[in-house]
Amino acid sequence: MKRIWLLFLLLFLVAADIFLGSVRLPATDVWSALLGSDPQSFAYKIVWNFRIPKMLTALMAGMALSVCGVQMQTLFRNPLADPYVLGISSGAGLGVALFVMGASLFPVITALPWLSGLGTVAFAWMGALAVMMFIVAASKKMKSTMGLLVLGIMIGSAGSALIGLLQYFSDAPALKHYVLWTMGSFSNVSGHKLVIMASLCLAGLILSIRNIKDLNVFLMGQTYAESLGISTVRVRNRIFLATTLLAGSVTAFCGPIGFIGIAVPHICRMIFGNANHRTLIPASALLGAALMVLADIISQMPGSQSVLPVNTVAALMGIPVIIYILLKDKAFEL
Repeated sequence: MKRIWLLFLLLFLVAADIFLGSVRLPATDVWSALLGSDPQSFAYKIVWNFRIPKMLTALMAGMALSVCGVQMQTLFRNPLADPYVLGISSGAGLGVALFVMGASLFPVITALPWLSGLGTVAFAWMGALAVMMFIVAASKKMKSTMGLLVLGIMIGSAGSALIGLLQYFSDAPALKHYVLWTMGSFSNVSGHKLVIMASLCLAGLILSIRNIKDLNVFLMGQTYAESLGISTVRVRNRIFLATTLLAGSVTAFCGPIGFIGIAVPHICRMIFGNANHRTLIPASALLGAALMVLADIISQMPGSQSVLPVNTVAALMGIPVIIYILLKDKAFEL
């Protein structure tokens, strides 16, 4: 029943995101646009070319990051693990930094014709995949999950250092472009980009659903999982792949969006009172989508010409939840 209420909440926020925005439109015009009564009208273009793609992007991003957060917290048995704990975000960020700020150092980057319109996304994905392949290779030699966690943190630190170096030598326009990317946005994903992102997120969600049974076993510890004959290395690699598909897609298309992936799994555990992943993963997907759509609504500041960075809104929503979790020990139980 609680999942039904989450679904209703999501549907309500989806409708609100379509009807509200920085451009004021009468509700009747929005409804007419949804029905397709006048494809040439201003309202039709705003609704179908901007609001609906933006809403779908926010919905997918919320689902992806929340489901990633569940898997990372269970795998590392760390309540503050997030979708980017493996350094995937830093890898994607380094890829974008190379494309945006390294163009003057490596002119060949901007000379590739296939990068037209997809350069940021392509380089973000290459960075994320490079980190994933390194983590998978390392996991074959490292049995300790905590060792992989530390490795992910080190990769993140190395990525940040290299990004800082590129920023130091970058010119002002490129630096501004990169900083704007780090603030997060759902407004630049439409058309073929939306199809690509949806396909990657769907693949990641399907793989995450396949991981549910093994994640429930991992709640009892890695040693217990191995005693049942489960290949923990294979399961970890499947989780890493799902995380890369989900978090990598969101980072590549929308920028690094934090806090939702940490907070949502804990909220769902408090709502449903258990850590069964058959309940937790679908619930986290619904709640994560709802909260991300809400963040998108707030960032648009309906009725105002100003727009807030999505990352700022997500942080303001997620930080109080994380502080509450830190003060309530029972919420740390995975």
